Amino acid sequence: MSEEKKEKLVIFGTHGPEDPERACLPFVIGNAALVMEVQVTIMLQGSAVFIAKEGCYEHVFAAGLPPLKDLIQSFIEQGGTLLICTPCIQERNITPDMLVKIAQPVKAARAVMEILEATNVMSY
Repeated sequence: MSEEKKEKLVIFGTHGPEDPERACLPFVIGNAALVMEVQVTIMLQGSAVFIAKEGCYEHVFAAGLPPLKDLIQSFIEQGGTLLICTPCIQERNITPDMLVKIAQPVKAARAVMEILEATNVMSY
């Protein structure tokens, strides 16, 4: 008897508040996948790290999509995992205490591990 492997989706977000639509889309897809009982990890890199910063994501709105604040809140409530590129936040003078509570600063090795464990990986 084989054990069925649970689906795991890793989404890389690389766009921050300068591109609200692309900043929101990882969370739109992530929330949909969580509703479908897929394990979801969102990894923010580059300017996307700004959207995990308290006081920033609350002001990101994209036409036709829910406010990023609502998307992140739903993602948190549904149990999604949010990883943040440590070198990316250091470059932007963002400290871990400035991030949303579930955000975990990580380095490249953790990102690679997430990719290797995932059944699907996508990038925005």
